[in-house]
Amino acid sequence: MTEPAYDLIIRGGRVATTTDVFEADVAIAGEAIVAVGRGLGPAKREVDARGKLVLPGGVDSHCHIEQLSAAGIMNADTFESATTSAAFGGTTSVISFAAQHVGMQLGQVLKDYHALARRGAVIDYAFHMIIADPTKETLERDLPLLIRQGHGSIKIFMTYDRLKIDDEPLLDILVAAREGGAMLCAHAENHGIISWMVKRLLARGYSHPKYHAISHTRFSEAEAFNRLIGMAALVDQPIMIFHVSTAEGAQTIRDARGQGLKVFAETCPQYLFLTADDLDKPGAEGAKWMCSPPPRRKDDQEALWKALALGDLQTISSDHAPYRFDETGKLRAGPNPNFKQVANGLPGLEMRLPLLFDAMVSKGQLGLEKFVELTATAPAKIYNLHPRKGSIAVGADADIAIWDPDRRITVTDAMMHDLAGYTPFAGRSLQGWPVTVLSRGRVIVESGKLNASPGSGRFLARSGGEAAKPTGRLVADMSPEQNFGAKLL
Repeated sequence: MTEPAYDLIIRGGRVATTTDVFEADVAIAGEAIVAVGRGLGPAKREVDARGKLVLPGGVDSHCHIEQLSAAGIMNADTFESATTSAAFGGTTSVISFAAQHVGMQLGQVLKDYHALARRGAVIDYAFHMIIADPTKETLERDLPLLIRQGHGSIKIFMTYDRLKIDDEPLLDILVAAREGGAMLCAHAENHGIISWMVKRLLARGYSHPKYHAISHTRFSEAEAFNRLIGMAALVDQPIMIFHVSTAEGAQTIRDARGQGLKVFAETCPQYLFLTADDLDKPGAEGAKWMCSPPPRRKDDQEALWKALALGDLQTISSDHAPYRFDETGKLRAGPNPNFKQVANGLPGLEMRLPLLFDAMVSKGQLGLEKFVELTATAPAKIYNLHPRKGSIAVGADADIAIWDPDRRITVTDAMMHDLAGYTPFAGRSLQGWPVTVLSRGRVIVESGKLNASPGSGRFLARSGGEAAKPTGRLVADMSPEQNFGAKLL
């Protein structure tokens, strides 16, 4: 009897890449895709995908998991619950955060987060390093070593009282990222504007959650983008701008990219599907929809979709930051907190892909190929996980989500697998749902059940990748300020 050539074949589905959609079988041996074609076989097991779409597992490059906030609040999820929810939503790789706070040694921070992930993660993972205390030891001793160990990206905050990095130390971090070959990612809002607005609003009694959206004035976003882009250009360091929320922010990025600057940017479902009106609920209920930056306006949504279509924004992440609507999370300061006292963040790992599939594929917003690009292939390439992750191709990890494009779901809180206890997208009717999910050839979600053990996910070591390389422009091509800045490095 002939030994089966493959361990598993996904039979008869429509495979999608960033450029093509075609009918094919996908054959898997061990953990990798080894053939894509028609009439493949035999295999030890077959999965019938006729009438379904066979897509790369999603890559969510921005999510907060089992993370302690600067205010001392632990978010709701463990690595087990967060990555389980990701898997049920069709995501097979996550990049979460190892968050340094002031006084913490960065190397120890990474060790602690690695221990949490090794214990709980059911899918593969990597880390962005949050730097909140850019001491000489952090930048000159710890950071270079950690980059060499496979942590190829850094995140900084330009706002939040306990996290913000001012301009001068930000330049030091940009230089350290350049020297180490790491990507610099940023939460960019003008701290002074936000702080000034918060104080004036609260002093006048405007404390309801809806005023959070007003306090983070839209002008604070574009101003911070411009400042960050200018500093990055001075030292010739590529950057990723997180969670773009406004039309002005998108335009700023378009202008910078048009000048040839190496600026990447993302947005999130909350900015494509929610508005500031969602925070205007009775009592403290609106706190469930509080995140930073806040959801904006309908015309901002339209501008962000346009920016995605044009390539000004390259990825869509969840910015999963789950806090329960109780005394452990959103209501830690009491049942009627003012907006400044509410933990900022929304759960989103599980809903990211279904929301986008419904809009982009079922409703035809940008199409299936663009859905694959924005949610899997582009983030894998930008963060140097490709070609191992983000594509259905021979040699890639067999990270695959099989979608039923006709399945209709009405979203409920009870459906979610994270520990936030609610979803801000409850009540929405969506068409298209991931029904079978594979991680490195393992069928981890099938028939509504999880078939993966805690700790079975693996760490994804990576360099900064092509995206993190300086532009390499000749000094003669730079402006006088950039020219002089280059000489100082």
